[in-house]
Amino acid sequence: MNVQAKDTQAPVIPAPAMGKLPTPPKFATHAEERLHRKQRLAAGFRLFSKFGFDEGVAGHITARDPEFTDMFWVNPFGVHFSQITVSNLIRCDHKGAVVEGDYPVNTAAFVIHSRVHAARPDAVAAAHSHSTYGRAFSTLGRPLAPITQDVCAFYNDHALYDDFGGVVVELDEGERIAEAIGKHKAAILQNHGLITVGGTVDEAVWWFITMERSCQVQLVAEAALRGSETLKLISPEAAAQANKITGSAFAGWFQFQPLYARIVKEQPDLLD
Repeated sequence: MNVQAKDTQAPVIPAPAMGKLPTPPKFATHAEERLHRKQRLAAGFRLFSKFGFDEGVAGHITARDPEFTDMFWVNPFGVHFSQITVSNLIRCDHKGAVVEGDYPVNTAAFVIHSRVHAARPDAVAAAHSHSTYGRAFSTLGRPLAPITQDVCAFYNDHALYDDFGGVVVELDEGERIAEAIGKHKAAILQNHGLITVGGTVDEAVWWFITMERSCQVQLVAEAALRGSETLKLISPEAAAQANKITGSAFAGWFQFQPLYARIVKEQPDLLD
């Protein structure tokens, strides 16, 4: 299922609530849309820091430039997620050259994200980080099971990349990761972590947050099993129904909005 192919203006939600919900904004100019994407990107990094998704200098979120679509905005290499602002984001091309900004780009960010953006014209953003539970779950070498309503956002819509070849510094590794993701919204990178994509920055960041938490829930649930007990799986029919609601592009965008409002109120300097 390609979540980005769905109509973000037609949310799958109970009818009585539809008139009360906001919708993704539209922009009159590339400059307006660029600023919007960069603001969401900076907020995404601040949220990653707040939730403990940082591990040294590892991890990156990217946003395709709305005008120069073969380029993307990304975090400056070596700057902590908690210190990222709109003004210190850097723009690089798919060849790894920094064309705007004063910092270098993380080689892994260029290798992975340039290939994902090239393979997925619909993917405005991609998020990857060495989060604790995503890394732990990735060592199991299997996809997430449909055991909660929330994880159904990824039901039949995430992949497993099981060909870990060391630190990602070669383009062919990035191409294999992009191929593994295919048209899905996310992938588990075995022995590495998680990666998510979205038609908006908001969507990609939310998918990462909820996927990380889903990994945590499954690890906790499996640790609680005793003897011959097994996890109680949601039926395919119910999981598919939940996916249409929790896994839509609109749902991903919408669930990020309260988090964006929260982090901007707490850390307004991210907009500098």
